[in-house]
Amino acid sequence: QVQLVESGGGLVQAGDSLRLSCAVSGGTFSWYSTGWFRQAPGKEREFVARASSSGESTAYADSVKGRFTISRDNVRRTVWLQMNSLKPEDTAVYYCAAHQVTTTGARYWGQGTQVTVSS
Repeated sequence: QVQLVESGGGLVQAGDSLRLSCAVSGGTFSWYSTGWFRQAPGKEREFVARASSSGESTAYADSVKGRFTISRDNVRRTVWLQMNSLKPEDTAVYYCAAHQVTTTGARYWGQGTQVTVSS
């Protein structure tokens, strides 16, 4: 059974930075692509970032490109999302995802962590 547990969310001010972590247990993590999605109140879930199984290939939504960085450590079975220059519109619940990650979904999901950016 694959479990994903996010941490690191919180309340910050515009312009601040925050790093989200996602610990993955079960499954063959080194084989899985990983990603981050977010969902703001009243909006649909949207793709944020993706990393290939090795972490060498990454992709980002245009709205976060240049500000967010996804990374992973296959030994520690952990995925991170470094978020810089945060904006109020980044406020959302952020979800970690693993395995068969595309811009529209993934096989496994975490429970989400709240990120709130005040202006």
